Amino acid sequence: MNKKTNACRILDKQKINYSLHEYAFSEDSLDAIHVAIETGNNPAQIFKTLVLSGDKTGNIVACIPADKTLHLKQIAKISGNKKCELIAVDTLEKLTGYIRGGCSPVGMKKLFPTFIDSSAEMFDTILISAGKRGLQMEIAPIDLKKIIRAEFAPITEV
Repeated sequence: MNKKTNACRILDKQKINYSLHEYAFSEDSLDAIHVAIETGNNPAQIFKTLVLSGDKTGNIVACIPADKTLHLKQIAKISGNKKCELIAVDTLEKLTGYIRGGCSPVGMKKLFPTFIDSSAEMFDTILISAGKRGLQMEIAPIDLKKIIRAEFAPITEV
């Protein structure tokens, strides 16, 4: 079975180092904490991808640790919005090309403004969805930042 996803092909084309990690997933538990439990990794090092809509700039992407909560006022301020809210789950695939539980910031249909929580900079590598459920990519945060043209910013609740 070919495990390469569109996100992987993009990283391969750009010659960015990463490794893949498979895990068992359940339709009943698609959250990033489940990934941490299944893989035995530090939840602070596993990042989830959230897609939001800003009242001024449109759609934006936030990548935050599995054990943290997005600070909506902070992401709004940093992204140039007054208010941001998560998009409806039923619009995720149409907008990004990815389904819930398998949404990667790499290879979305469109490159949206993206913010990675600054805690990622503490790690040599982080894990983030490789573009399908049950598959994570381990990548250096600086490489992820580069490939998706993201910014590091403090976007989680304290």
